Amino acid sequence: MDDASLLAILGKYWGYDSFRPLQLDIIRSVLAGHDTLGLMPTGGGKSITFQVPGLSFETGVTIVVTPLISLMKDQVDNLRRRHIKAVYFHSGMTAKETRLSWESLVNDRARFLYVSPERLKNERFLLELRRIEIKLIVVDEAHCISQWGYDFRPAYLNIKVLRRLKPDIPVLALTATATPKVAEDIAARLEFRNGNVFRKSFARDNISYLVRKADTKINDIFHILSRTTGTSIVYVRSRKRCREIAEYLTSCGISATYYHAGLDHALKEERQNAWQADAVRVMVATNAFGMGIDKPDVRVVIHFDMPPSLEEYYQEAGRAGRDGLPSFAVLLVAKSDQGVMRRRVTEAFPPRDIIKKTYERVCIFLHVSIGEGFEKLSEFDIDTFCVNFNLQQKQCRNSLRLLSQAGYLNFIEDYDSRSRVKIICTREELYNIRDLSPEADLVLSTLLRMYTGLFIDYVYVSENEIARASGIDSRRIYEALLELSRHKVASYIPHSGIPLMFFPTAREETSAMLIPKSVYEERREIMSQRVEKMLDYAYNSSGCRVKRMLAYFGEENASDCGKCDVCRDNRRKKAPPASPAGDAESVARFLRSCPSGATAPIIGLRCSLDAPRLSRALSFLCNEGFAEFRDNIYYPL
Repeated sequence: MDDASLLAILGKYWGYDSFRPLQLDIIRSVLAGHDTLGLMPTGGGKSITFQVPGLSFETGVTIVVTPLISLMKDQVDNLRRRHIKAVYFHSGMTAKETRLSWESLVNDRARFLYVSPERLKNERFLLELRRIEIKLIVVDEAHCISQWGYDFRPAYLNIKVLRRLKPDIPVLALTATATPKVAEDIAARLEFRNGNVFRKSFARDNISYLVRKADTKINDIFHILSRTTGTSIVYVRSRKRCREIAEYLTSCGISATYYHAGLDHALKEERQNAWQADAVRVMVATNAFGMGIDKPDVRVVIHFDMPPSLEEYYQEAGRAGRDGLPSFAVLLVAKSDQGVMRRRVTEAFPPRDIIKKTYERVCIFLHVSIGEGFEKLSEFDIDTFCVNFNLQQKQCRNSLRLLSQAGYLNFIEDYDSRSRVKIICTREELYNIRDLSPEADLVLSTLLRMYTGLFIDYVYVSENEIARASGIDSRRIYEALLELSRHKVASYIPHSGIPLMFFPTAREETSAMLIPKSVYEERREIMSQRVEKMLDYAYNSSGCRVKRMLAYFGEENASDCGKCDVCRDNRRKKAPPASPAGDAESVARFLRSCPSGATAPIIGLRCSLDAPRLSRALSFLCNEGFAEFRDNIYYPL
C-alpha cells in the first residue's frame, strides 16, 4: 500500500493529515513483512504504528499482546468509538464473554484482537486461534519479555508459542523505554528474522528536568504549583498520601483530586474526565494513572516519591509537554529517600517460606484443594484475605507478585468490570412488553437512545450517564436494570471492582514448590541495580542529569540539555554579572510577543535567565511601568 493510502486511513479514522516521526517508517517495515522493533518515547503515538497497517489489510486480524487489562479495555473502547471492530481476551473473562468474542472473530466482525500474555498458555485458545486469519502480531510494552526489562513478565515468554503457530506473520514489538541490552533481548526472545529497529531519541527538549531537595515535600508541591500554571500531575506511591495531598492542595485554593487503583471505575472515570476537561487542575495519583492517557498540555509533573527505576521515571515524567511547549518534570528528594529506596528492594523479596505460606493461604481462602484449581478464576478481596490471616498487605502483595512470576498464581488487580447490558428479546418482542414499571420503561428507552449494538453484544454502560439522561437517580437506575433482567428484556451485569485470582496450574504441595533463582535472586539483583541508577540520577550533581539519563538508554553522545537544574546552576556560576536593564530588554521582547502574558518560570526558560536575574529584570520592568503583575502572571504594558 502506498503512502497516500496510509495517510487516507489516518485521516479517516483519526483526523490527522500527517504521521509523527518514525510512525511511517515502522508502518512501511511491517507492511514489507519485516519483524520490527519500535522504540518510541511516551506520547510518540505507538498505537498508530499497528492500527493503521491493521486497517490496510483487506481481510484478517491484527493480534495485539498487552499486559494490562485496563489498557486493553481502553484501546478496544477507543477503536469501537471510531467504528473499528475490536475484541479482547484475558484471564478475567467469563465463559459467556469469551464465547461472544469468539463469535465476533469467526464471523469476521473484528479487525483487532487484544490478548493478555497469560491467555497464550491456554491450549484451547491456541487451537481456536488456528481458525483465524492473522496478518500481524503486535507485542506492546515489549520490555516485559526481557529478563533485563524493569517490568519483566514471565507470561510474555508465551508469545514464542504464538510466533511458532504463525511462523510467516511479521512481529511488531513496541516499547517506550528500553536500554540497549533490553532491546537486544527483545529481538532474541521474539526470534526476529531480518528485523528492523527504529529508535527515536529519548530526548524531550521542551521538558526541564529538575531535582529539588526538600525537607517538607508537601510545602514544595504547593510552592511549585502556585508559581506555575496549567494542568499538573503529582505522583506518589501511597493511596493514603494521594488523598492527603489532594485535600491539602484543595484547602490551599489549588483545584485537585486523586486517583489510585482502589477507587471504583465510575469514580476513576469521573475524576479522569474532569482532569482531562480542565475542570480540575491537579491530579494526585499513584502509577495506576497515566497509562493510555494522552493529554497534550500537562505543564508540570511532580514526583513526591522516587520511582524505583529510571525507566519508570522517564515514562511518568514524559507525560508532561506532549504538545511540545515548555514543561517541567520535578523530582522531590529528601535525605531519607536513599534508605527508603534500598529498603524497598528488601521488602520486594520476602523470605521464600513466607511466599509459600501465602500461596497455601490463598488456596485455603479460595477453597482450592491439592491437585485442583487448573484455570480457576475467582474474585479475590485482598483486604479481607489479609485481615483473615493477619498478614501485612505490602508483604502479601510482593509475595503474590513473585508467585505470579513463578507461574503459580495470577493476581489481577487492574481488573475493573464495568457494567454491561445486552438486549436479549427481539425487536418485535420489545413492542409487546407488559408490566414494566414507568422507571424501567424510561430506562429501557434511554438505553436504546444512548447506546448502539445492544441487540448484538454486551455494551458497557454507565449508570451515572443513564441517570443524567433520564433524570432518575443512580440507585433507582440499578433497580430498573435488575427489573429489565427479571422480565427477560435485557441481561444486566453490574459493575464489580473486586480483583481476581487466576490459577494457571492446579494447586501443588507447598513442599514441592520451586521459586526459581531467575525469579528471586536474579530479579532482586536487577532491581537493586536499577535503584542505584535512580539514586545516582537524583543525588549526583556532577553533570547534566538529562545527558546521564540518555546515556542509560544508550544515547552516549548527547549534549548537555542546558535546562536541568545542574545545567542551570553551572550556567549561573559561569555567567558574568548582568545589569537588570540588559536582562529586562530580552524579557520585555518576550512579553510583547505573547500579549496574553506569561508566568515567571516560562519567561525564565524562554529568556535563559536564572531565578535571581529574572527577578531583578521583572522588578525593573514593573517599576519602570513596562510590565504589570496580576494573578501570578506578568503582562506587557
